[in-house]
Amino acid sequence: MPAEKPQLSRYRDRMDKAVSALKEEFASLRTGRASASLLDQIMVEAYGATTPLNQVAAVTVPEPRSISVSVWDRGVVVSVEKAIRSSDLGLNPVVEGQTLRIPIPPLTEERRRDLAKIAAKYAEQQKVAIRNVRRDANDDLKKAEKDSVISQDEQKRMESEVQKITDEAVKRVDEALKTKEQEIMQV
Repeated sequence: MPAEKPQLSRYRDRMDKAVSALKEEFASLRTGRASASLLDQIMVEAYGATTPLNQVAAVTVPEPRSISVSVWDRGVVVSVEKAIRSSDLGLNPVVEGQTLRIPIPPLTEERRRDLAKIAAKYAEQQKVAIRNVRRDANDDLKKAEKDSVISQDEQKRMESEVQKITDEAVKRVDEALKTKEQEIMQV
């Protein structure tokens, strides 16, 4: 099987996925107001398996400072409450039958700084993922040049193109982090 010419669009897509994943992680980070996506990362022990919260309950935001979780099966209510309490979100649900009301307390300055650090950690993980894609791309380019699929000049040109794509993706991660930090620190 002859080696094929590396496609830069494949690497760009993988880097875009890393940026998208970061935005999803940011959605689950708490800011001053309630958001249904806040509970997206919570996993519940239900039916002998670990299940995402949104598969055992409906999550709504009736007002800016509270979240309502309507559990579909009465037998899972305790597990849902336990999962929310043990998450690192610092939330204390109030159980009312099959519904959990979760008041969103205002963030303290210390908690805001902690959340900003968590956001920075998420951003750093995605930057590492982006750099791994760059490494894969450069390895593929070196192999393609060694196998005479592309010329050395073409390899150098494509490597600089990969670096540009990488720089753009890292810049988007930095911009997303800056926006999220401002959102978190806003009182």
